[in-house]
Amino acid sequence: MGQQQEAGTGTSPAEQSPRNGKKRVVVAGLGMVGIAFIEKLLKYDEKRGEYEVVVIGEEAHLAYNRVGLTSYFQHRKVEDLYLNPESWYSELPEGSLEHRLNTRVTSINTEDKTVETSNGDHVPYDVLVIATGSNAILPRHTPGHDANGVFVYRTIEDLQKLIDFSAQHKGSVGAVVGGGLLGLEAAKAMMDLEEFGQVKLIERNKWVMSRQLDGDAGTMVVEQVRDLGLDVMLTKRIGQINTDADNNVTGVTFEDGDKMECSCICFAIGIKPRDELARKSNLECAKKGGIIIDPKLATSAKDVYAIGECASWNDQTYGLIAPGIEMADVLAFNLTQAKAHTVRQFKRPDLSTKLKLLGVNVASFGDFFADRDGPKYLPARRRAKDEKSASTNGNTPASVKALTYRDPFENHYKKYIFTEDGKYLLGGMMIGDTKDYVKLVAMVKNQQTLDVPPGEFIIGASKDGDEDGDDLPGDTQICSCHNVSKDDIVEPIKEGKCNSLGDVKSCTKAGTGCAGCVPLLTNIFNKTMASMGQEVKNHLCPHFEYSRADLYNIIYVKKLDSFPSVMKECGKDEKSLGCEVCKPAVGSIIASLFNKHVLDPDRRHLQDTNDRFLANMQRNGTFSVIPRIAGGEITPEKLIVIGTVGKKYGLYTKITGGQRIDMFGAKKPDLPAIWQELIDGGMESGHAYAKALRTVKTCVGTTWCRFGIGDSVGMGVRLEERYKSIRAPHKIKGGVSGCVRECAEAQSKDFGLIATDKGYNIFVAGNGGATPRHCDLLAKDVPPDEVVPILDRYLAFYIRTADKLQRTARWLENLPGGIKYLKEVILDDKLGICAELEKQMQDLIGTYFCEWTETLKSPERLQTFSQFANTSERADGIEKVEERDQSRPTFWPKESVTEDFRGTKWSNLSWQPLAKSEQFSDAQAGSSVAVKRGDTQLAIFKVKGKYYATQQMCPHKRAFVLSDGLIGDDNDKMWISCPLHKRNYTLNGEEAGKCKNDEAVNIATFPVEAREDGMVYVKLPPVEELDAVLGTQKWLVRREGEEKPFEQMDRKLKPVMKGRKGVSASHLPNGLGAQGKVQAILVGGERGSSGIDW
Repeated sequence: MGQQQEAGTGTSPAEQSPRNGKKRVVVAGLGMVGIAFIEKLLKYDEKRGEYEVVVIGEEAHLAYNRVGLTSYFQHRKVEDLYLNPESWYSELPEGSLEHRLNTRVTSINTEDKTVETSNGDHVPYDVLVIATGSNAILPRHTPGHDANGVFVYRTIEDLQKLIDFSAQHKGSVGAVVGGGLLGLEAAKAMMDLEEFGQVKLIERNKWVMSRQLDGDAGTMVVEQVRDLGLDVMLTKRIGQINTDADNNVTGVTFEDGDKMECSCICFAIGIKPRDELARKSNLECAKKGGIIIDPKLATSAKDVYAIGECASWNDQTYGLIAPGIEMADVLAFNLTQAKAHTVRQFKRPDLSTKLKLLGVNVASFGDFFADRDGPKYLPARRRAKDEKSASTNGNTPASVKALTYRDPFENHYKKYIFTEDGKYLLGGMMIGDTKDYVKLVAMVKNQQTLDVPPGEFIIGASKDGDEDGDDLPGDTQICSCHNVSKDDIVEPIKEGKCNSLGDVKSCTKAGTGCAGCVPLLTNIFNKTMASMGQEVKNHLCPHFEYSRADLYNIIYVKKLDSFPSVMKECGKDEKSLGCEVCKPAVGSIIASLFNKHVLDPDRRHLQDTNDRFLANMQRNGTFSVIPRIAGGEITPEKLIVIGTVGKKYGLYTKITGGQRIDMFGAKKPDLPAIWQELIDGGMESGHAYAKALRTVKTCVGTTWCRFGIGDSVGMGVRLEERYKSIRAPHKIKGGVSGCVRECAEAQSKDFGLIATDKGYNIFVAGNGGATPRHCDLLAKDVPPDEVVPILDRYLAFYIRTADKLQRTARWLENLPGGIKYLKEVILDDKLGICAELEKQMQDLIGTYFCEWTETLKSPERLQTFSQFANTSERADGIEKVEERDQSRPTFWPKESVTEDFRGTKWSNLSWQPLAKSEQFSDAQAGSSVAVKRGDTQLAIFKVKGKYYATQQMCPHKRAFVLSDGLIGDDNDKMWISCPLHKRNYTLNGEEAGKCKNDEAVNIATFPVEAREDGMVYVKLPPVEELDAVLGTQKWLVRREGEEKPFEQMDRKLKPVMKGRKGVSASHLPNGLGAQGKVQAILVGGERGSSGIDW
């Protein structure tokens, strides 16, 4: 290697002339390691201000979480994978970071200290950091490797290509080659696509994960993933990829002569360091690949460093993220802190891993193959004894002993490897039960002497629940992805820098990689806060010093059935009107206990907008309508009713994931008329707007399916009919599958049933959403007649004890004792409350009514659905776009309106009568209406006897919705909370119009008063002046210039999309198409008739 620059010797790592007083660090590569280095460098350099950073990224995306790449198949949003939001890059101090995307560094001139990029730019550097990562290996020696249908699994682009391909080859066989970590991830991703009829995993060894697991452990993983539907083919090597005349993959021929049909092959057989830039620039590289670095991460060129997967340290490269993060930290430290501290060196990295692959927990830690390959290292004291023994007796040193435990019933496997005397733990592997992983990694890393026999680590030291972190030393690594220790987490909490779990994640990056450490991270945060006397309070909000569960019990015992009575008995200030948090929670509890109509005058203004109008508010201020379709079963007659309503009111229609039909775009004044027609046609409210039971999804079961064991439709319909309308802390979804094929996805629901020969297995506390969770088994082989009592108890217990807006999944995770305790309460009646839970549920079910039916009977309730209180006129805030023969609102603008509405200087103001006093209620929670003057929409609120007036438009998304929000107070300050994204605008005092939680936006406020003539007057400028500032047409979101996100994709796919046609067109020659066929049906089959006048 060439001459190396010593960091920490009193001179800087680079001697170039400073630019603007700063040295420039150029980073080639904007991946996980590259961004980690930048973050750490900027953090270490925060006070010194020595460096400016230029990062050059080859991909079109900002740095994203490659460890979590598989989740892209669910959300399809690259932004959800970003390690830092886009705003992070722009909000950094001026001149600290410049990032370039879609640009590749093509060469390095180490003499002139410049890099050349793919667009011809020459960028000078003082320090160059190469973080180019690696490429997925594609076996180019294999015939057919370049065929259509051959993929690798490495980048967002790779995944998108796979998604696009799978959509065009539905029902075919997809294959993954490689049974390592990446291969199993790729196989899961292909299964999650649900496009391939079958997914097969091809592995050349006798078991999967052969680099992390021994034969027994790997075989157990094979068994478990096969049970989950993955076809694993072992000891198979591909000899040739078979193709057709158009070079499309048709299958493979193995080296042993066997053949297999498939349309797609995804190679996940390893990675190759991207060292071509270094080789081209004459930097020393290893024969096996990788840029040679020394312990300070320096390459053979002065002031050039390499980190991550492209770097070769001691002739080894590392494909895991943790070593790369450690390299980034060492280098950032040495460039900034080593002038005053000892220079850090990169040492042997910890290759421990803990993952969940296809639902199977897998972990390996320390020297996990010490029993097979011999120990790579020994604790210092043990090593000294072995060396002394070897020199005295002439024996070979360092034998080890392995302790193995296998539980085939729970699918658990553990192998821990110890020194021969059992005093030190060297490493091991775990399948299934991995709770002790963090503690064991710390023991190996710290070379800690065992104070108990080795056997206790496998069968005697286990405990229920998650690790709480109490007995972990401060230097224990909690987050392996970002090398965050317990001390790194605890110190900023104690210093007051982190007051929430989100703060900890932002500050330390812990929990933002694979997220496997989040439960332990949460426990450490809670414990630390408690140790400081800052209890992590579970109060509902500032108005109530009770949790949601505590408040429920008080309301239940004292029979409090109104918000004023609850506030008087439980609130900090009995006269308070509450806020956007406690009002819906109290309203939900009252509904859960007494099931009164949510639109009654004393309850209406407790409800979020969805409940207030019995419909889901959408982004253009319109609403969606979802009638109940119990169990997904619907007659042709009801389909006609729904189709008629959708056609008549111009509604966008879509099938939901819960087997219902959603109709979007209903205007508030049209909601009663729409529901009049639906209810007249035999339908009822689906409660899609409520935190209540949504759906019970079913497969057809024995009704039609030849594999069905149970009548899943019959059971699902009965359960949905039983629990419909019941309010809960969060929405509830159910599912019933007629056999183990699980077509209704019952194990991902809040409650789910799977038919067995003896009845049903009952599963609970699963959900999809942002944090999916598989259900836990509550009871097996339950006879059909006993299903309802068990579910009654379970749901009633959940409603009683859950926190506000807490799904059943999070509730069970936080329930002391977890599923074991829940079984004791629900099945064994440990608390002696099962009879009461059943009675409570039965009483609640006995009060059922269709909320829309009752609303239509009440003229007072129907008045609340007018758009404006002073006119029957209507106004739209967003233009529509025709797409796939339906209308949708154009996309929201990306930027908020930041005009200073509250500071507007009006020429003159005069009092205008805009509403009647009788249109407002005196409810403690407040009341509101929208009014229109000229082209301007305004909101008027009545709170505690006083009136307030503001603009109706929330500037955040230019939505005219503020009158539909919830009013809150804190002492003398009052605010209105926008129903869309909870921007809170102050209503009174000197800060009236300011947004409490988004300084970028504000609203105009106006004087308002009620007079003896029964009218409410607002003091306003002339109409033309008011419209010029706040007019609906001025802020109308228009379709011109709307982004077309699929334009590029469509351009690429259209020429090769077989069978593509117009949405409503027919494939048949002379076919009528959707519109023509409907008209023909409605007029008795006569073509050419004008049909019914919709």
